[in-house]
Amino acid sequence: MTSEKRVVVIGGGLAGLRLADRLGPAAAVTVLGEESHVPYNRVLLAEVLAGRYAPEVTALPAPGPALRRGVRAVRVDRAERAVHCDDGTVAPYDTLVLATGSNAVLPPLRGLFEPEGRDLPDGVHAFRTMDDCMALSAAVRPGVRAVVIGGGLLGVSAARALAARGAVVVLAQQGERLMERHLDADASALLATHLTELGVEIHTECRVRGLTTTVPAPPAFEARGSGGGAPGNGAPPGQRRVTGVELADGYRLEADVVVLACGVRPRTGLARAAGLEVRTGIVVDDHLRTSDPRIHAIGDCAEHAGQVYGLAGAALEQADALAAVLTGAPAPYTGTRALTRLTLGGAGSGSLDLAAFGETTPRPGDDVVRLADATRRTYRKVVLRGDLLVGGVLLGELSTVGALARTWEGGEPPHDLFHLLTDDGGH
Repeated sequence: MTSEKRVVVIGGGLAGLRLADRLGPAAAVTVLGEESHVPYNRVLLAEVLAGRYAPEVTALPAPGPALRRGVRAVRVDRAERAVHCDDGTVAPYDTLVLATGSNAVLPPLRGLFEPEGRDLPDGVHAFRTMDDCMALSAAVRPGVRAVVIGGGLLGVSAARALAARGAVVVLAQQGERLMERHLDADASALLATHLTELGVEIHTECRVRGLTTTVPAPPAFEARGSGGGAPGNGAPPGQRRVTGVELADGYRLEADVVVLACGVRPRTGLARAAGLEVRTGIVVDDHLRTSDPRIHAIGDCAEHAGQVYGLAGAALEQADALAAVLTGAPAPYTGTRALTRLTLGGAGSGSLDLAAFGETTPRPGDDVVRLADATRRTYRKVVLRGDLLVGGVLLGELSTVGALARTWEGGEPPHDLFHLLTDDGGH
């Protein structure tokens, strides 16, 4: 690839900016970033919501003039080899990279939208972008009643952050336990205990049926000509405001704020409209090519070997792999072995670190080794298949997670499993 080759990247998140950085002067790169914010690390949004980080701490390295902020791609013309944008500009390409990420899933709840409407009620928030984070942060104050719908990684992070801000938090999880994709029953129970001590009320096997809303009337003093202003509950006159969450069993939770943390869905609209192959995500091969060899896809929107990762680590690995492809040194991308980490903090009760990797649920015939210390609130479990480490869960003390993850990633039998599980790094 030469610097005359035009590479257009749609998406200014982790994957798109990492690729632009790796390509450097090897190509003429244009990154179309839909958000007007300085690029940020989405992984840190919960820390911003909790008040632990200022928004500027999440900023990614400045990408320079390659990034066009606040520009949305609206159409890909494969015959013309050009991307048409919402500001009327056209970006021609020799190589196009879709790094469009994913959108928050909005569940089919009664009362979420009005007929033919697309606006969420005031007080209802997704938790996916910096705009979501700042709007939610502005709505939260001590004593606010907040209901988080969804008990996965995102929901747990949001609930912890809201509790740290003094909100009265209820976490509603449809599944049997928290973070069921990552944690086994014992680890999930420890996590639930920790969140409860932070003040989060947890309901599992709890299906949300709908939302209740109200439309505030204008305050009486407006009619007397004494000035405007928002109603006491903060909702503009005439705009619906959430008042509660209805559960399938008929129980109602009062709510001033509702957070939708029901997962994410790959953004594939541009790819579908352009005629590319799409299943759950945009289908790519081992060189991260789509069904059009001039178009690649990386990050949350990409589906490789039937897998959509939705994790920062995978997005970065795919960006690095594609940079190698585009600069003439390709090595097949064979997938990402993802490690999930989360830190939950709380005044007075310390913090809880957790990590999970690989297959945490054993198959018949697998061996499982568990170590638990109720006093120190630590829990470690690894799953062995034959002589190989295939997965693990750690809570409380993570000093061994690096060595365990390296052994898992390397695909070699562990030489001393007991040492890997018990070595606390000298603590």
